Amino acid sequence: MIRLEGITKSFGNLQVLRGIDMEIEKGEIVSIVGPSGAGKTTLLQIMGTLDMPDSGLVMINGTQVNKMKEKELSAFRNKHIGFVFQFHQLLPEFTALENVMIPAFIAGLGQQEAKAAATEILDFMGPAERASHKPNELSGGEKQRVAVARALINHPAVVLADEPSGSLDTHNKEELHQLFFDLRNRLGQTFVIVTHDEGLAQITDRTIHLKDGCVV
Repeated sequence: MIRLEGITKSFGNLQVLRGIDMEIEKGEIVSIVGPSGAGKTTLLQIMGTLDMPDSGLVMINGTQVNKMKEKELSAFRNKHIGFVFQFHQLLPEFTALENVMIPAFIAGLGQQEAKAAATEILDFMGPAERASHKPNELSGGEKQRVAVARALINHPAVVLADEPSGSLDTHNKEELHQLFFDLRNRLGQTFVIVTHDEGLAQITDRTIHLKDGCVV
């Protein structure tokens, strides 16, 4: 599903990634762990096509994405990759339902089609009765569930999560972690999760350790 070969990345004189080789199979839930500054978020951004490596190969679902032009890459990202961030990144002026619908609009779905898809996924995720509420009216756990629903609206093959439970209390963390496994079992998505949460790392299918820009 995901294959990285010889990935390097520097910012000025600082080399962040030093020749990363990695393969992640379809349907795996993989955690990436390591100390701050190890290159975890940079690696996730490259995997998600939000940034490009200085050198190396990035393959997602059989497509070499780091050779695509920007317009083609944006369309690929919208269709094949979902993102979940630590602080959910919901747009405050829109309701939960509208936030979930946005990637569907970008993909070209009409109003009714996008609304039906967003409603269905919110029903599965749990906060459907909160669909008309704006983010400031939602709890932390509800916001993150809406963010996960938004990531899934276009049925991506891969979901990339950067510290998805980092801002949640223990109860909501455990619920969110279980949700990832429920989604994988139901929808077959591949999850790659950058985390400092040892409890989450221990229950994923596999843990990849980064240190000083290398896999250890």
